[in-house]
Amino acid sequence: MATKLAMERAETVAPANPHAAEQTVLKVLLAISFSHLLNDTIQALLPAIYPLLKANYNLTFTQIGLITLTYQVVASLLQPVVGFYTDRQPKPYSLAVGMGITLSGLVLLSRATNYPTILVSAAFVGLGSSIFHPEASRVAHMASGGRHGFAQSLFQLGGNFGSFLGPVAGLVIVTHGQTSIIWFTALAALGIYVLSRVGGWYRRNLAGHLARAKARGQAGASAVPRRTMIVSIVILLVLTFSKYFYLVSLTNYYTFYLIGKFHLSVRESQVCLIVFMFSVAAGTFFGGPLGDRFGRKYVIWFSILGVAPFSLVLPHVGLTATVILSMFIGAILSSAFSAILVYAQELIPGKVGLVAGLFFGFAFGISGIASAVLGVMADHMGIEYVFFICGFLPLIGLLTGFLPNVETRRSFKT
Repeated sequence: MATKLAMERAETVAPANPHAAEQTVLKVLLAISFSHLLNDTIQALLPAIYPLLKANYNLTFTQIGLITLTYQVVASLLQPVVGFYTDRQPKPYSLAVGMGITLSGLVLLSRATNYPTILVSAAFVGLGSSIFHPEASRVAHMASGGRHGFAQSLFQLGGNFGSFLGPVAGLVIVTHGQTSIIWFTALAALGIYVLSRVGGWYRRNLAGHLARAKARGQAGASAVPRRTMIVSIVILLVLTFSKYFYLVSLTNYYTFYLIGKFHLSVRESQVCLIVFMFSVAAGTFFGGPLGDRFGRKYVIWFSILGVAPFSLVLPHVGLTATVILSMFIGAILSSAFSAILVYAQELIPGKVGLVAGLFFGFAFGISGIASAVLGVMADHMGIEYVFFICGFLPLIGLLTGFLPNVETRRSFKT
């Protein structure tokens, strides 16, 4: 009821008023953030139940990595395509369609009886996400009222809290068995309803948004030299690589690391994963608003390179220190992506969907490749070696120094 009321109020913004859509439409941002929470809760179910799937189907770490690779590669390849297409042909109700495809993947996963079926269900979840993320990012941009960092952080906050809730839901599935996955189709059904309402607001405000996007593209087309823009995008993609490759080592293999090194039970390792994912969710929000005020380059510096002291020490400490360090790592690292994404969108004005699709897709693809590569490394060299090697990845944050200073500082607005 509260969600319905929020959407009804958001829809009272008159599309004919040229100033209305320039204001921050908080209720729409909350709705899209809530939808992101639902989507990423479903996504996070997959790695959360890996120990269960490994035991039930006698899977190797390599096969575990291939599950994530399947899901992530489908999302990675399609997201830039979706973003490129919807920049030209916006589809307000595609968000609800994407969630419907995700629902289908859940149903299939709950009924899977063999490894190939698990891979197909993972591909369905990836397809749903490939449709959701570029268009949802566009809605956040439309409703931002110019506070793009704040809007993107609020959107990401929902996703990261969903990633935190995924392991909680995983505990339910571990307790009640694989068929209990079907219970979580209710989350997807709720997401379809909320996104249908968001789609209505999107459709009514679309004309004004397209006009402003065109004007921004024309005004900002020559703001950054083309060579500088290309080099900057490449650097941002490399930074995204370092963030997500390292993050995958924790989200996908942290439980196995704790079980192998400290002899925790599956349930105890899941609790530690929940603590880590909560720190990721809690730290997400600050990157965007701080970037709006002080400049996104400074946030990128801190959120990537600032993790290095903790990641380098992590493989050499005991259980308590491991859990504490993982919390610092999660909180700091989580602020990076929204700052990177908005920085890139400002480098290429008027291409919100394309940029969102490129970076979300690249993040998904890197995560999938990282999961497969780290799975092979874990099988051949041990899970502890994986965490030792990955600890050096945040040092790539030094490349931030080559990004141009193209931003102006802003004060917080209420």
